[in-house]
Amino acid sequence: MNADPAPAAPDRPARRDRRPALLPRPSAWLPPLAAWLLSNVVTWLVAAASVAGDGSAVSYWSTGSRRRWDAEHYLSIARTGYELFRCRERHPDFPDVLCGNVAWFPGYPMAVRVLSATGLSYETAAVVVTEAALLGMFAVLWWLMGARPTWATGLTLAVGAVFPGGVYFHAMFPIALGTLALLVCTAGVKRGSWPLAAAGGFVAAACHLVGAAAVVAMLLLSAFFAWPGDTRPVRCAKAGLSAAVAACGVLWAKWLMWRATGRWDAYEAIQASSYGQGGLRQPFTEMRKSYDFPFAHWYTPEGRLPWLVDHALAAHRPQFWLNAAFVLLVAAAAVLRLVRDRRLAVEEWAALVLTVVIFLVPFFAGAEMSWYRNHAQMFVGLVLVKELPRWLQAVLLVCCLVQYALLGAMFFAGVLV
Repeated sequence: MNADPAPAAPDRPARRDRRPALLPRPSAWLPPLAAWLLSNVVTWLVAAASVAGDGSAVSYWSTGSRRRWDAEHYLSIARTGYELFRCRERHPDFPDVLCGNVAWFPGYPMAVRVLSATGLSYETAAVVVTEAALLGMFAVLWWLMGARPTWATGLTLAVGAVFPGGVYFHAMFPIALGTLALLVCTAGVKRGSWPLAAAGGFVAAACHLVGAAAVVAMLLLSAFFAWPGDTRPVRCAKAGLSAAVAACGVLWAKWLMWRATGRWDAYEAIQASSYGQGGLRQPFTEMRKSYDFPFAHWYTPEGRLPWLVDHALAAHRPQFWLNAAFVLLVAAAAVLRLVRDRRLAVEEWAALVLTVVIFLVPFFAGAEMSWYRNHAQMFVGLVLVKELPRWLQAVLLVCCLVQYALLGAMFFAGVLV
């Protein structure tokens, strides 16, 4: 008789990758898609209750409703690149200061230029880039929260849909793209992928100076809380290399400005000449100036104003308190996690650092007329908001919804720059 065949060796279990998948399953995209749709519906309703600066009704679904003040500079960079000139060369009655568009970073307008190559107008391409970035923000945030539908994650997405200053996530501004880049950088740190973290950091730095300062600071500090499993020298190398690559976003911006104007200091020159900015400021003095800035007296739409606009002309003041409260809530959520679990996850450390730096940088730089949109990038702090008690999340949601309507009315009326 033939001997029984030897039993087959049991299959060795496949090695599991302990890192979470970078892209969620298709069904997991439904919550972030719903949050994106909710954000658009709320913003549409706010626009419908507002009035444009010329007294006309606001059509949210037109590109004109997303195009306010600084958006003109971003569109001009997308169309023709950078320029710098003495104002009186073209406007004899203007003060003798520098004019041009070198006070704005190139990340967003270059993305608009690339998309416009498909045949879309620059205005339409700008809106598509913004809305796609916003959808990406919700998707990456959902992944960072574990992509699990719970009351905590659902309420967090709802807060994100009406985030303070979030009306700029729909406008022709780099805020949505820069915030998406910060979230991608955070995702890279969470996965232990320094190239992904560096790429996200580069885009964030190329979009806005506040994002540049925040992402470089976070990546440098990541040597203390990220890259688990690596030796200390390797952790420091990954943190330093990713921060250096991210900082190249600023160097790229300055290189583009130099090519167009012949001046390496073009950004600093126009900031000092036309906007009185440059160097570090006393932050508490700047907070006071930002809080007291007379938007309602500086520019008020003509004609009879809708109730929402009439009651929103000083909405930057409660916006300041809400933003400050948000930073405190993010810090409280971090303390809660440390007390309860004696640790913070890598992405939570990253979100904490980014939130604090984003809040402070505008006041050190002197951005009394733009801090409210810079602070919208604190959206990354929602990674920690999911750890707050449910009732506190609900209170935050109501406060954000009310403030979103008020600041949105200021935006659609053309009051905010």
